[in-house]
Amino acid sequence: MTDLLTRPPATSTAPSRWDRIRRYSPPSRFLPVIATFALLVGLFGVGEMRYPGFADPQLFLSLFVDNAFLIVLAVGMTFVILTGGIDLSVGSVVALSTMIAARTLQLGWSPVLVIATVLLCGTLLGTTMGVLVHYLQIQPFVATLAGMFLARGLCYMIGVESIPITDETFSSIAFAVIELPGGYTITWSVVIALVTVAVAAYVLACTRFGRSVYGIGGNEASAVLMGLRVAAVKVGVYSISGFCAALGGLLFAFYALSGYSLHAVGMELDAIAAVVIGGTLLTGGRGYVLGSVVGVLILGAIQTFIAFDGTLSSWWTRITVGTLLLVFVVAQRLTTVPRARFRPRRA
Repeated sequence: MTDLLTRPPATSTAPSRWDRIRRYSPPSRFLPVIATFALLVGLFGVGEMRYPGFADPQLFLSLFVDNAFLIVLAVGMTFVILTGGIDLSVGSVVALSTMIAARTLQLGWSPVLVIATVLLCGTLLGTTMGVLVHYLQIQPFVATLAGMFLARGLCYMIGVESIPITDETFSSIAFAVIELPGGYTITWSVVIALVTVAVAAYVLACTRFGRSVYGIGGNEASAVLMGLRVAAVKVGVYSISGFCAALGGLLFAFYALSGYSLHAVGMELDAIAAVVIGGTLLTGGRGYVLGSVVGVLILGAIQTFIAFDGTLSSWWTRITVGTLLLVFVVAQRLTTVPRARFRPRRA
């Protein structure tokens, strides 16, 4: 009894809150997105050190304003790449959407009917490519390459010259701004893009369709054995990509207020680069829409950095993006392939 009274009280061995924070390690699936976000923060940090005003909040918001159409495009591309596919047609569908919108408005169509027609055309084209990929077992590269040529050819059939958009509804949407606290502004295109991102993130994270997208990208044979609706999902992701490409085309029409057959040349490559830089695996099965958005912002930040410098050619944007893309692809390869495959063979 005396020993119990004189023994010092036992100290608690439970870790403190600071210890838990210090020892916290994020799940490996989040690391690519964290790395992409860190790169974006680093770009703005270096830019602010070299050019005062680079980190101004309005400049950051301008990245969304100038790249709203590319954000929507990257959302659709994320769905496709998560299943292990690719869509090379989205840039041409953007151009086709601007041409359809400009020509039909010129003919006196209602803006609501024009928007519905553009979205329907993009969705139908995406669905057709999805059917070719799944049911006819055509490689996604080939099927979407055919879609790219088809959409670009239809642009030239509608018209070769640029068609201005003078409709009051389109012009009012294009020039309208939304005031934010602090005197900062964004456009309605940014709101549409962010709503698209939110809906896509919810679908991928909280619906059976989204879980099936990840399952097919991880292992399609296993997805079939698990009873997932592989056909509906694979066709569905290309339909989503076509819809997003058409929606991106409408946002580009608001941005440029014109339809032109040479709009968005190479934009599909920008979308793919943004998705990969955002941490989505090219082989499918892993990635997040938020990472693709950050990837788009990185592309915009690089362009802004070069514009602030004033002495660098615009081609440095392509060089920098190409280098970043190569680094992220190599990093994906090193983190997903077992190390044993990289060990040199013994004689």
